[in-house]
Amino acid sequence: MATVQEKDLIPVTILTGFLGAGKTTLLNRILTEQHGEKIAVIENEFGETGVDNDILVKDKEEQIVEMNNGCLCCTVRGDLVRILGDLGKKRKQGKLKFDRVIIETTGLANPGPVAQTFFMDEAIHDQYLLDAVVTVVDAMHAGKQLDEHDEARRQVGFADRILISKSDLVDEAKVDELMRRLRQMNPRAHQEKVHFGNADIKEILDIRGFNLDAAIEVDPEFLTSDYHEHDDEVTSFVWKDPRPMHMEKIETFLSLMVQNYGEDLLRYKGVLNVQGEPRRMIFQGVHMLMGGTPGKPWEPGEKRESVMVFIGRKIPRRLFEEGLAYCVA
Repeated sequence: MATVQEKDLIPVTILTGFLGAGKTTLLNRILTEQHGEKIAVIENEFGETGVDNDILVKDKEEQIVEMNNGCLCCTVRGDLVRILGDLGKKRKQGKLKFDRVIIETTGLANPGPVAQTFFMDEAIHDQYLLDAVVTVVDAMHAGKQLDEHDEARRQVGFADRILISKSDLVDEAKVDELMRRLRQMNPRAHQEKVHFGNADIKEILDIRGFNLDAAIEVDPEFLTSDYHEHDDEVTSFVWKDPRPMHMEKIETFLSLMVQNYGEDLLRYKGVLNVQGEPRRMIFQGVHMLMGGTPGKPWEPGEKRESVMVFIGRKIPRRLFEEGLAYCVA
C-alpha cells in the first residue's frame, strides 16, 4: 500500500539495455499506444537512433516534444537533474501534464549513476519515486555482449525486470541457456520474452522494484541451479538464515561492507528477521547508498527468516556470509 507521500511522487522507470537490444522499439510502442497514461520520456541521444521523428512535434527551444497521444519526450543534452527539475516545475505550474517519467539510457551506459540521482539529490527525491530499472537483452547477441562488455553486465545486474528481445530469431535451447545465465547474474529480476517491443505495459510500469516496502523476490530456481558455465564478472548470491539478527551488529557490518565494496555492489536488498522486532526490516542499496525501513508485521505462526540478495562485480561471497553469520543474535 503506497503512503500518501509516495502517491504524490512522480514514478520513474529507467529503461536500459545494450546497443541494438530494442529499447527504442519498445519506447516507440509505449509512446504510441493508447494506454491512457501521459508519459514524459527523457531520451539520452548518444549516437543512437532516437524516437521515430514522424511521430514527434518538436519544440527546439524547450528540448521537449509532444507525441500524438499526449505523451512527452525530451532529449538529454544537459544535466539529468536539471531536466527532471524543469519537468517537475512545469508540471506544478500546469504548463505540462504527465503521470510518469521513463528515462531511456544510451546502450553504452551504466544505469547506476542514473539510479543514484533519485537518492542523492534532495529536490529530485522530493518530487520523484524511482519505480524500477527495466533492461532489454538481445537474445541474438547477448552472449558475446555479456562476455565482452562490462556495461552489458551492469545493465543486467541493476535490473528489476529483464525483457528478452529477438528470441524468435534464436533456437529455444540458446534462449534457455541465456535465461539461466541471466538468472545466475541477477536472480531477483523477473524475465519476460518480448517480440518487436510488444511487452505488456504492466511488465514495465508500477513494478516498485526500488520500493523498500516491496517484498524481496528471488527466483527459487536460482537457489537450486548448478549452472556455472560462464565466469561472469557480475555475479549474485542469496543468503538465508531463520535465526534472529542483532540490529546494531548488522548495521555496523553492512556499513563496513558498503564502505569497502560499495563501488562493486550494484544492487543489494533484503528482508531481515531482527531480534525483538515485531515487524520485518526491509533494506536495500545501490553502490554506496543504503537505506532501511520497517516492513509489515510478522504474522502469528509465520516462519521468520532473513533473506538477502547481493548482486555485484566479484564480490567476496565468503566474507559476506561469515560476517552475516556473526550478526546473528
